[in-house]
Amino acid sequence: MGMKRTALLVGATGLVGESLLRLLLADDEYEKVVVLARRRLMLDHPKLEQHHVDFDNLGPFVSLMRAKDVFCCLGTTIKKAGSQEEFRKVDYGYPLRVAEIAVSQDATQFLIVTAIGADPRSRIFYNRVKGDVERAVIELSFATTHIFRPSILLGDRRESRQGEKLGIVVMKMLSLFMIGPWHKYHPIKAVTVAEAMVAAAKSYRVGVNIYESDAIQRMVGLNS
Repeated sequence: MGMKRTALLVGATGLVGESLLRLLLADDEYEKVVVLARRRLMLDHPKLEQHHVDFDNLGPFVSLMRAKDVFCCLGTTIKKAGSQEEFRKVDYGYPLRVAEIAVSQDATQFLIVTAIGADPRSRIFYNRVKGDVERAVIELSFATTHIFRPSILLGDRRESRQGEKLGIVVMKMLSLFMIGPWHKYHPIKAVTVAEAMVAAAKSYRVGVNIYESDAIQRMVGLNS
C-alpha cells in the first residue's frame, strides 16, 4: 500500500456527500477527511476534521484545504436558492472557488458531481450552469478531473422536494422503456454515485474523465 491519503470534501450534508463521507471514513487508504460545511455535522470520527465555513469567504481556510483528492458534492435547487443568480452562485461559484484553491494547494485530482444533461450550450438554465462549472474546472488543468453526471438521485433527503419526488415516480415508471442510449436516464442511488467517486479516486486515471449514470453504475458492478 502507498502513502496514506487526505481527502477534502465539500457538500458533505447533501445526498451524495453524506454517503461519500461515510465511505471515505471507512476506507483504510484515507488517514484524514477534511470537511468544509456551512453547518456542523452531527458526526464524530478520529479521521474526521470538520470546519464551519462561509463559502463566500474561503480565504481564511485556504491553509486547511491541503489535500491531494478533492471531492465536490455542492449543489442546490433553484427553488431552495430563491433565484437563478443564487443557484448559479452555489452550483458554479462555490465549486469553482474550491477548485481554484485546490489547484493552489497542489491537489492532484478533483472529483465533482454535476448532472445528466450538463452542457454550457444548453437552453435549459440548470443544465447550462452544470456545463459551465464542468468547463471551468477542466480549464484549471488538474492532473486528473473526474466528472459525475447522475440522473435523478435516489435516497433519503432531509428536506422535501415534491417536484423531485414526482420525477422519481415518473422515471421509475419509464425505466422499463429506457434501453440503449436512454439507459443513462435511469434513476440512480446516491450511494452508488459515492461508491463510484471513491473507485475513481483510487483508479489512478489521468486527464478528464466523464461518467454518466450508466457508466457510474458499471463502475461499481451494477447493470441497472
